Amino acid sequence: MTTLTVSLTPVCTVDAIPLEGGVAALVGGVAVAVFRTHSGDVFALSNVDPFSGASVLSRGIVGTRGDVPVVSSPMYKQAFDLRTGACLDDDTVRVASYDVAVADGVVHVGPARPEREAT
Repeated sequence: MTTLTVSLTPVCTVDAIPLEGGVAALVGGVAVAVFRTHSGDVFALSNVDPFSGASVLSRGIVGTRGDVPVVSSPMYKQAFDLRTGACLDDDTVRVASYDVAVADGVVHVGPARPEREAT
């Protein structure tokens, strides 16, 4: 049996993230956007908008498109699936998504997931 150790970085308390909002954090020197949905679920994506190159996704509009939790970029309004990072407006574009764990009210962000993973 192989044991895999994953490093998680504590970034903030859950309460520091507004409902239907996001915050930016540096995780391993990379800008990550951490979001909390209306239902209280927490997700993390790259903070960089791939269409503008600006580090702004944490300031995007959090909501849903159908049953999909999304953040819409504040730059050009493309929607990104909070679970996978896939752009719902251009299926050739995706941002990195990160593992997230909440322990004792603190949000911890892990490494970027491989592109093929969706959780």
